[in-house]
Formats: sequence, C-alpha cells, structure tokens
Amino acid sequence: MALSPMDVAQFATVDTARAARMLSEVRSARLSGGRAPVAPRPVIEQSWERMLRGGVDPEQDVRSGLLAPDEVRRRRESSELRHVLPVLREALLSVADVAHHIMVVADGDGRVLWREGSARVLRRADGLGFELGADWREEVVGTNGVGTPAVTRRPVQVFASEHFVRSQATWTCAGAPITDPRSGRLLGVVDVSGPLETMHPATLAWVDSVAKLAEARLRELHVQSLERLRAVAAPVLARIGGRALVADRDGWTAAVTGMPYLERVALPGSPEAGTRRLPVLGACTVEPLAEGWLVRATVEPVPQGATRIVLDLGQSRRWSVRVLGGAEDWTRELSPRHAELLYLLAVRRGGRSAAGLAEDMFGDPARTVTVRAEMSRVRRYLGAHLEHRPYRFCEDAEVEVLLPADPRDLLPHSTAPAVVEGRASMRVP
Repeated sequence: MALSPMDVAQFATVDTARAARMLSEVRSARLSGGRAPVAPRPVIEQSWERMLRGGVDPEQDVRSGLLAPDEVRRRRESSELRHVLPVLREALLSVADVAHHIMVVADGDGRVLWREGSARVLRRADGLGFELGADWREEVVGTNGVGTPAVTRRPVQVFASEHFVRSQATWTCAGAPITDPRSGRLLGVVDVSGPLETMHPATLAWVDSVAKLAEARLRELHVQSLERLRAVAAPVLARIGGRALVADRDGWTAAVTGMPYLERVALPGSPEAGTRRLPVLGACTVEPLAEGWLVRATVEPVPQGATRIVLDLGQSRRWSVRVLGGAEDWTRELSPRHAELLYLLAVRRGGRSAAGLAEDMFGDPARTVTVRAEMSRVRRYLGAHLEHRPYRFCEDAEVEVLLPADPRDLLPHSTAPAVVEGRASMRVP
C-alpha cells in the first residue's frame, strides 16, 4: 500500500535510511517519467515542475559565485533582518547545536548572510556550497529549504531526495520566510539544516514559529519608529492649516490634521519632494520630514459655500459626519462625545467658548480642559472646517443635521444639558 505524503515525514523519523531510499526512487521515477511508488508532497512536486521548466539540471551541482566578504557585510548592514538576529539566535541556536543543526539566514535574493551552529555541520555545509555569500535561489540550486520557501512564501521542509539536485540528497532542511510587516516585502528566509539523521517532523513548526516571532519583533520596531515620527510631526502639523499628514517612508501614517485618520497613504515607489497626486488625497505637496514625509493636500479654490457638512444623528447608536465638496468627499463615524460636540456646534452656529461648551455638556463652565482636549481631537479630522475663539463651523460651510424621528433617539446616551434641551425642543406640543 502506497504511503501518503504526510506519512513520509513521520516515516523518516522511524527509519531515516529507508525513507531516504524511498524518496530517491520517487525522484528518479518522476524525472524519468515513470510511476512513483509514493506521490511526492504537492509543494515538492510543484517545485520539481518549476525546476524542469526552468532547465535546472538535477544531476549537476551548479553553484554561482560567492559574494565577496565586503558585499556580505554591506548586505548585512542594510538588511532589516539584522534587527531580529537576537530573536532567531535565542530561539534556534541552543537547540540547533545540540541537535546537530545549523541556522542559516538568507536575504530576499537567496544569498546566505549568516550561518551559525554546530561546527561539524558547518563543515559539511561547506561541501554542499551552503556557505556565506552563496546563492540558494530555487532556480539556481533546485528545491531547497531557502529558495523554495522564498518562492512559495510559506514554510517548507525538504528531506533527502526531495531536493531536486542529487548532491543535496544527504541533507535535510526546514525554512520559513520572514516578511516586512510594513510593506509585505520578503526580507529573507530562516532555515535550520543538517544531515539526514537530524530530520524531525516538528522542526518545520519550530522554525515557522520563530519566523513569526521575528516578524512580531519587526512590528514592534515599526510601532516604535512611528511613535518617534509622531513626536516630530505633532508640532509641525499644529502650525499647518488644511489637510495634512506625516507618514513614514512606507506610507504608514504617524499623524494627521484636518482630515480623517488614514492608516496608510499610497506613496510613489520613490517619492521625491514636490507636487504629487495621491489616491484618496488628490493633489498634494510632499516634503521630507525626519524619517518620513510631510504630505499636504493642495488647497484648491472652491466656490463660496461649496462645502457641505452633514451630521447624521438619525440612528440611535451610530453617528457620522460627512463632508462633501473640495478635493475629496469623506465620511467619519463619530464617538459619542464627538457626536455631542458637533451637535452643539451645529445648533449654535454663532460659536461657543470652551467655558460655554463645558456648561452645555457638563453643566459646569469650569471643565474647559476636557472640552479643549476633545476639540483638539475633533480638529484632527475636521479642522479645515472649524474655527476657534469661539469654537464654531466655518461661516462658508453649509451644515445639515439629520435628526431621528423619535426625540428619545437623539444621542440617547447623553446627559448633556444642551442635548436634553434639544430633545425637548423636538417634542410635539
């Protein structure tokens, strides 16, 4: 009875030599067009098909030239993978050395940048060309634990004659891709490799979990970099009128003013200072700022009164503000507190001081700190249409308030005195 591909991995831990012989027969049969005793695993079969289409010679050990030491060093220094080496080493090396494995880290081009682990296994890896600076792309050296995960973008374990090139059949490896959480770009592959007798079916899950830990660390570093950029952006945006944002070099937003928050803005592949037209934002000026870009929406002249602001309070649990006109129409869902504030500004078009709004909301004109803090947050997305001293909508903005049919549904959470008064004014005498 033929074994399934899943059984092969388990079988190899029980009888490594026999499993290796069986996989050698499978490989030979498939390459000669004969009938294989066991179906190769789909990920391996698909890789072999790529190798045959690409003309890789399964019987010839073809190696491209090694990178010079200076180039290896340059790539290490510029690679984001350098930030996660401590994570990889802590999670992999102690076990790898005991299990007679080595840890290999390659960049997105398949070039080996780091190799660490058992000295004896490192020497055996040298004999396979698994050296620093070597090119282990799949199309160069066939199916393997570095090149194949880079192509499939998923963890892959390659055992014995699952390697396409015969000279690698004495080897076993398990590799997982590491991607940049900012861009989704492949940064490289982390691989654990060793002689056949070191094969274990749990190795792949182990390596994959460590790759995910590395990606989590990269996400933490990204959040920290955005926080640093936000600190630089805050005073700059505070001086800017209109719609603007500061984003990092990958377009992730650190801070905005005068517009709804965008998690990410689509920047050109190689942004340069000057005027650009960007999705969602339209015409913008782009300027370098710290480790990112200051993006300002170009102010385009519009007819007087062309901006229309619709404050939708018609639903009892979901409120929004919509701005129509200018360069872009947009809608933002409102928090309960912001819905209260905008309702008060809409019904008091002459404007309210901080003390006046505090009295409207809390019945206490002394609570101006809370009011100013909330209005600061409102101005982050609606600042282009608000004035202050006193707080009010711009005179040229047409403001429409959509109210619920039942007065009890007007901001039902609110106990603000002015909102309670508004409900009463809606009641039929």
